[in-house]
Amino acid sequence: MTEKRSHILLVCSLICSLLFPLNAQNYKTGVEEKDYIAYLFAYFAGNKIEEEAIHFAISENGYNYMALNGNKAIIDSKSISSSGGVRDPHILRCEDGKTFYMVVTDMTSHKGWESNRAMVLLKSTDLVNWTSKIINMQNKYAGNEDLKRVWAPQTIYDPEAKKYMVYWSMKHGDGADIIYYAYANEDFTDLEGKVKQLFFPLSGKSCIDGDIVSKDGKFYLFYKTEGHGNGIKLATTNSLSSGKWLEQEDYKQQTKDAVEGSSVFKILNSDTYILMYDVYGKGTYQFTESKDLENFSVIDNKISMDFHPRHGSIIPITRKELETLSSRWGIPKGFPQIGNKPVRTDYYADPDIIYSHKMKK
Repeated sequence: MTEKRSHILLVCSLICSLLFPLNAQNYKTGVEEKDYIAYLFAYFAGNKIEEEAIHFAISENGYNYMALNGNKAIIDSKSISSSGGVRDPHILRCEDGKTFYMVVTDMTSHKGWESNRAMVLLKSTDLVNWTSKIINMQNKYAGNEDLKRVWAPQTIYDPEAKKYMVYWSMKHGDGADIIYYAYANEDFTDLEGKVKQLFFPLSGKSCIDGDIVSKDGKFYLFYKTEGHGNGIKLATTNSLSSGKWLEQEDYKQQTKDAVEGSSVFKILNSDTYILMYDVYGKGTYQFTESKDLENFSVIDNKISMDFHPRHGSIIPITRKELETLSSRWGIPKGFPQIGNKPVRTDYYADPDIIYSHKMKK
């Protein structure tokens, strides 16, 4: 009886697999690249207290940006921070494709560059409505009596830990700025576990403004050499929490001016990556591009912005997300009406090309 029953179960399983081939292993979550039609730029505007806030801008192509909300803050900094201001917004789309995490430095520069002890974690499902939680590192973790600053937090999904890693730089006493990390809790309202050092530079000198992107199974960490060179360097690893990084000696910025706040994003439906950074001494932003994330060339002639950003980050967005943002803060005057163009879901081609062919324009 047992052998006959097993045979029947096996036959039933085979029949089910033929009738219902889209099983759990084939199910995809998140958003496919072809479904994105625009870009969202999160940034802060300057060192005046009214400028130390989260601002948004949008782009149809990743090169030309226009500010939302008349370049005014999209969130009141006083409502989410302990200092009254926030800087360095980093925005991330979660693995589920529909949740967004944003982390910012809880700081106002007029109080001094060694005045802050906290970061803010924010969460949203529509890019418009955000919940937030202040994490004061000095109060949360013992042994931080001489903590001087907590700067530029960012978030990335760690596939080994299956958790979201928050990483940032801290300076204690007269020591160097060090990039640390901890994992966020499931609700993204707190950090859990111990704080550990993420990056161990061979020089032992200060590193800030870490920005990590993944490509072909490798993680690329771009960081600023704070106080010694004031430029962008690169280190790579196959495991985020391993502590093992391969450093490159050359600087990646394509200017002799001091820079900070680098961020990398990918141009949709291409193999091109953009490395952008804040040329803070001149009040300008520079964009560079690369195919391999190691060699970069300046593309400032391709870039336009109707605002002056400071340290920020860029993610791709869908038609629905663009419509949600524009419903809340309006579409900037002169912004291309890409929301009205048909986007074929069965092609990966540029929507503008599809539109021109369909409408014969």
